[in-house]
Amino acid sequence: MSIATHIDIKNTKTLVCDVIDVHGEATRLLDPIFQDYGSKKVFHGPVATLKCFEDNLKLREIVTEAGQGRVLVVDGGGALRHALIGGNLAVMAAANGWAGMVINGAVRDVAELQEADIGIKALAPCPRSSFKRGTGERDVAIRIAGQPIKPNDYLYADLDGVLVTDGKLHG
Repeated sequence: MSIATHIDIKNTKTLVCDVIDVHGEATRLLDPIFQDYGSKKVFHGPVATLKCFEDNLKLREIVTEAGQGRVLVVDGGGALRHALIGGNLAVMAAANGWAGMVINGAVRDVAELQEADIGIKALAPCPRSSFKRGTGERDVAIRIAGQPIKPNDYLYADLDGVLVTDGKLHG
């Protein structure tokens, strides 16, 4: 049975629970290590990936592109010494149509992130900005929070957690 027959995907506040209840075996639930920072607490979309460490120049390049409702999943190696995203990049990402971001690393400008019209999950805040060297790889398979994630997977996120599937599971 399609999930679309069970929930209104645009209005649900229990998106992750609903998806896992209907499609449990087809989901990969990320370990519960992320905190919410953006104003949108429920978001979903096709995945774009970036692997970078304490360097956000490629992340900046990506969020200037049309997001088309995608979710950017960033493997920052779990580093907490430098923030990979702050208020300016969050506003830019929202303006360019990104649905959300999941950052396996730190963020900054928390008050600005909370006002940005985008979903943002990350490990912790850090006031120190990142390096700008241009290192990193985009559109590669990554592994964060105990799960493999690849470009074009589908991500569902809300206050209950984050899960990834091989493709979109709702109508």
